[in-house]
Amino acid sequence: MANLSELRSYGVVVNSFYELEPTYADHYRKELGWKAWHIGPLSLCNRGIEDEAAGVPMVTWPVFAEQFYNEKLVTQVLRIGIGVGVQQWAIVEGDFVKKESIEKAVKEMMIGDRAEEMRGIAKALKEMARRAIENGGSSYSDFNTIIEKLRLKRP
Repeated sequence: MANLSELRSYGVVVNSFYELEPTYADHYRKELGWKAWHIGPLSLCNRGIEDEAAGVPMVTWPVFAEQFYNEKLVTQVLRIGIGVGVQQWAIVEGDFVKKESIEKAVKEMMIGDRAEEMRGIAKALKEMARRAIENGGSSYSDFNTIIEKLRLKRP
């Protein structure tokens, strides 16, 4: 159920792109009737920033904080990650990820049986993301649409 701020808002901007989560995007727009503009991944705008300290290029996701949604997306839907065992979302208390679980997951991703398959899928997603933000891509179009709608809405 939507809260009052969601009902009063003009819509929501999502740091994702349509091709990554089409079922979710369609459900949000068509079934719930909420305005949503998928304008990501915004991280591609920061091209001058170096990759993480692992020494190898990696796709990172906020998996550890929101296991129910993100870990399932990354491990079961996209098949580009390894679960680390967190069962509930926690800011201060609750489940925490043990160092050994992270080490095991990183090793599995880098040299495990599915490592090559996951890298191939990640590379394909990277290209989809790049196309989404390019001129004519889904995120590019959504960004221009929200800017135009907001411009027309000004008094």
